[in-house]
Amino acid sequence: MNKLLGFKELTNKIEYDFGLGESFDVEVREIRLFPKKINTYFLSGLTANQQCIKIIEGILAIPKVRDYSFNLIKENISHHTVKIISSYQEIKEELLNGMLVMIFEDSTQVISIDVRELPTRSIAEPDMEKVIRGAHDGFTENFSINIALLRRRIKDTRLRNEVFKIGNASSTTVCFVYIKNICANEMIFFIRNKLKAIEVEHLIMADKALEELLIPHHFNPYPLVRYTERADIVAVHLYQGMFALFVDTSPSVILAPATLADHIQHAEEYRQTPVAGTYLRFIRYCGIILSLFLTPIWLLIIKEQNLGGILSILKPDNTITINIYIQVLIAEVGVEFLRMASIHTPTALSTAMGLIAGILLGDIAVAVGLFAIQTVLVIAISAIGTYVTPSYELGLANKISKLFFIIAIMIFGFWGFIISILLWIVNLALLKSFKKPYLYPFIPFNIRRLLKIFIRFPYKNKEVKNG
Repeated sequence: MNKLLGFKELTNKIEYDFGLGESFDVEVREIRLFPKKINTYFLSGLTANQQCIKIIEGILAIPKVRDYSFNLIKENISHHTVKIISSYQEIKEELLNGMLVMIFEDSTQVISIDVRELPTRSIAEPDMEKVIRGAHDGFTENFSINIALLRRRIKDTRLRNEVFKIGNASSTTVCFVYIKNICANEMIFFIRNKLKAIEVEHLIMADKALEELLIPHHFNPYPLVRYTERADIVAVHLYQGMFALFVDTSPSVILAPATLADHIQHAEEYRQTPVAGTYLRFIRYCGIILSLFLTPIWLLIIKEQNLGGILSILKPDNTITINIYIQVLIAEVGVEFLRMASIHTPTALSTAMGLIAGILLGDIAVAVGLFAIQTVLVIAISAIGTYVTPSYELGLANKISKLFFIIAIMIFGFWGFIISILLWIVNLALLKSFKKPYLYPFIPFNIRRLLKIFIRFPYKNKEVKNG
């Protein structure tokens, strides 16, 4: 630990490093309690000014005595979070995190007081995880509010919130959350050591950067952790033995270990009756399967020359001169253009943009002979299935896998599709999320857990044993 300098050298160093007089938000208030000086430093944009004023007023109101000791001043600070620090590195971290720091003349100890009033948006329902019934509050970019939302739901003394500072140049607060005696001890030690071992300059990209530091993805498109902005989802998964990682400045929370089954469930299923929830789950699973396999299977079907009966409507018109595989690839990339455009389009214009792009462009493409009408229909159904997927990351990974299937069929035909499917399954079977198999409960097989994935069972009371 770096020992503090003398009063004058320390105050000069703080004012030089933080650019007092150059940065408008770096503030200092000099107090003189005869015959000693006290300098208070804070960043005006991150602190509550009224709290700072009350603390300074409390110090100035101390009755006059012959000698003002450090303990006397500390005991007269009317604030619940007073921390004593004794290194310059801690002073920097406290100031940059919005604390008020007090430097005392003739003392090697420094006081840090939590007077933070961080800029934040109001609590609102996450756009990606809306429900018809149930809670409509979601996490924000404010770390303290997010933990409070979780505490409001988990009133359990076993809940643990361990804080880590990650980043050498610009530190970011990361909170490792789990429920003691439910989350495996081996997992707790593993994540704790992983977080301590991270050495980076900053963590400005927040949760995604942290995920990549914890799990090397290489060239795997499938998400090995689950992201959520809902406090109720985090609370439920913690009671299932998972852990959560909260990163300051990010409304998304990392949940792990996460299997493929965790990514295809949605909170709405548990806000309806068991029968309705099971029905919604079945429809959602059908949409995911269609988004992944509809286009490749359609390409295999239309390769047959003699399609009779109802299957004949699937075959494109021979007047279209563009190769069917080129049509499909262009259409798939076009859907991604529309998705990306909708993200960057202002909300007031997004509906109009969707109508113009989805209806007019599709109709014009068919009219001029660029696409067959069957191509537009299949790609549209497949795109809807992608949007039905609860996890945005899983939907994007499935889209990449589908393009892999299409290219395999284009080059090698039927056997290309079979081989690509086998490679896809093997890849998923080899994946692990923090040592947990990604295809669980299929691999290893667990029939009871598998039934709970397909069927939404009602809640049950635990049996209470008398005597």
